[in-house]
Amino acid sequence: MHDLPRQLTVEELADLFEGRTRLVEKLAEHDDPLGSARDVIATLSEREKLEALNAHPAIGAEKLSARSRAEQGAGDNDPVVLTELAYLNQVYEEKFGFRFVVFVNRRPKLEILEVLRARLERTRAEELDTAVEELVAIAEDRWRRS
Repeated sequence: MHDLPRQLTVEELADLFEGRTRLVEKLAEHDDPLGSARDVIATLSEREKLEALNAHPAIGAEKLSARSRAEQGAGDNDPVVLTELAYLNQVYEEKFGFRFVVFVNRRPKLEILEVLRARLERTRAEELDTAVEELVAIAEDRWRRS
């Protein structure tokens, strides 16, 4: 288990954030990238925030990184839940214009469905703020567990 790092490479950050995005490139310029993440995100354009969010795989997707597969529970594959997740992910993306990102924290997909339903009731601005906050929580957790 790692404490939050003082410096990470672009490649290490890309692994934590599911891809090399402008967010990752800007974070790599900082001595304390994860500690600075919220401040860096505040400087990003909306397009850059969306790029970072859309780099993450959808909850319940078939193609996942090894980290995402472990976090989302590979054995948690109830077809009814997966179908509803796929449908609500699509509804979410159509409503807000970006991918639903949530810090799963090893919760079952059924519990994530409840989170997704609740977040669909929010405004786009609230969701954008929440989604980028969740993105940072995921990266911090990944670093600590690595």
